Amino acid sequence: MSALAPTTSQDGTIHLATVRQRHFKTSIVLGAVTLLLAALFLLVPRDGVSTFRLGGRDSAFALPDVVLPTAPTCWILVAVLVLLTAWSVWDTWSYRSPGLWLVIVFGVLAVFAFLVWAGAGGLVPVSSLLVGAVSLSVPLVFGALGGVIGERVGVVNVAIEGQLLLGAFTAAVLSSITHNPFVGLIGAMIGGVLVAFVLAAFAIKYLVEQVIVGVVLNVLVTGLTGFLYGALLAPNESLLNNPVRFTRIKIPLLSDIPIIGPVLFNQTFIVYLMFITVALVAWALYRTRWGLRLRAVGEHPQAADTVGIRVNTSRFWNVSLAGAVAGIGGAYFTLVSVPQFGKEMTAGLGFIALAAVIFGRWDPIRATLAALMFGFVTNLQNLLTVLKTPIPSEFMLMLPYLVTILAVAGFAGQIRGPAAAGKPYIKG
Repeated sequence: MSALAPTTSQDGTIHLATVRQRHFKTSIVLGAVTLLLAALFLLVPRDGVSTFRLGGRDSAFALPDVVLPTAPTCWILVAVLVLLTAWSVWDTWSYRSPGLWLVIVFGVLAVFAFLVWAGAGGLVPVSSLLVGAVSLSVPLVFGALGGVIGERVGVVNVAIEGQLLLGAFTAAVLSSITHNPFVGLIGAMIGGVLVAFVLAAFAIKYLVEQVIVGVVLNVLVTGLTGFLYGALLAPNESLLNNPVRFTRIKIPLLSDIPIIGPVLFNQTFIVYLMFITVALVAWALYRTRWGLRLRAVGEHPQAADTVGIRVNTSRFWNVSLAGAVAGIGGAYFTLVSVPQFGKEMTAGLGFIALAAVIFGRWDPIRATLAALMFGFVTNLQNLLTVLKTPIPSEFMLMLPYLVTILAVAGFAGQIRGPAAAGKPYIKG
């Protein structure tokens, strides 16, 4: 954590000196979370035992349930969280940035402590919780990847919500007509590209403010799909809104691995495609000529132009690619999750995907982890309802959005995105 600051010597010569800075934001957030958990355990104590089921009863490698005393385990975990917070403070005081591993370990232990408290006298199915989290994260991951590609090339992709929604609509219609989910998947990609095409045309060619175009597109797609749903899909539900969905593909042996087997190796085609897409984008963005050019256009378009890169053409095609990726996330709604299209069924997940892009610092892997975290919190809300925890239902409905705000405002803070994102390029 250092910066260069100009200094002037006695003879008038200007030098650049390194000024070290301390940023305690991460430590403050970790400390706040620790205090909140401690206050919860102190003010709303829960006794008894918490049972964690690590696998299904029909699993080939069934593991025994883990039974923990609720109160002692909670306070032991709080003590560990205090130590991790102190570690982050020490790193910051020593002019070191707290490592990503420390934040991840802290997050896992904090969630585990909360689950121990919530599961007092009940059963926490770990595999089912993780499977549900991955399922809810799929649209967020594809939307976040589309946001990363778009913003890395210099276009702020606020229209992720519209791309998800139109992708879900076209997937449902084409899969219903052709009785083929793969045709519906291709249709979803085309739907996402259409929204991205309009965004690119107005933002790149006509130099309209990108955020405004994105917001308008979201409203437009919401109204358009709502109108078409009432005019076409509802009266012809069996013909146009009865999509053939993807079924689960179970990989032998691997799917029987305790805990992670059902999560990673007993999924639908779109989930496997998500794994491949994340790896491909993460590799291509930093290891290929395409990724180098994309990042150059998003960071310094003038320099990219001088070496022969066609800036606006590159932006146009990559924003279209981002729309296709986000469209796949829309297909998940109607080809896997829900048996038919419904009005406004994306329910604002496109904006949470955009938050995952910012929280993930415009990096594919980090954005994916952020999307998985938001999906886990959403699924946790459902589990808390089943466990009948003493938390108001209204708060549980707010939980995913509160975590989103905390993540972006607390951990992301004042991080800098691609330098040219949101700035139109006019060739000089």
